[in-house]
Amino acid sequence: MATPIAAKARFPIRRQSLPEMLVEALRERILSGEIRDGDSLLQETIAKEYEVSRVPVREALRQLEAQGLVSLRTHKGAVAISMKRETVIELLDLRILLECDILSHALTRFQESDLFAAEAILDDFEKESQDKRISQHGEMNWQFHKRLYLPSNRSETLAVIEKIHLRTHPLVRVPLVVSGRIHAADKEHRELLRLCGARNSDAIDYLRCHICNAIKLLS
Repeated sequence: MATPIAAKARFPIRRQSLPEMLVEALRERILSGEIRDGDSLLQETIAKEYEVSRVPVREALRQLEAQGLVSLRTHKGAVAISMKRETVIELLDLRILLECDILSHALTRFQESDLFAAEAILDDFEKESQDKRISQHGEMNWQFHKRLYLPSNRSETLAVIEKIHLRTHPLVRVPLVVSGRIHAADKEHRELLRLCGARNSDAIDYLRCHICNAIKLLS
């Protein structure tokens, strides 16, 4: 009797390693202000808080250093680095430059399969917003934008953009929810998807306005 072939998941769930989960948890605490600028991040303390060994904590701190949120100092351990509003705005300005450029390359290669994949992500994203479950808001926001840019085949640019998303979204998310603009942002995503699906170059200007709206929340 032939062994049945396992069906491939249509939308596979991202599996995270222990260091990656620690990175997300600690990044959220730093960007929310729970862990303040200059606070020491002791490996032993973090390991006890999350009931893990020091090995994944050490790796998580290295990744946070690469993201600009932690400074690893010789003989002094890790220290948190918070971001000023001006820094966040500067990073969002960089998003405009990089994402409008990468989208211009992606549009010419955008296929129906890309449209369906991005639409599936957006459907789940909107459901999260409606149910007011925003813990995964930043990750899902990135996954949607990433799916629009993948046809560009510009992996290096995409990697830089991802780092900016990870650093800035938690700080944008709070005013987005407080101002009630979270549903307006969902509508903007839907229109952006429509323009990309039609390979309409207006998508580039629309994306620029979409990111500018996030900047206005911080002004």
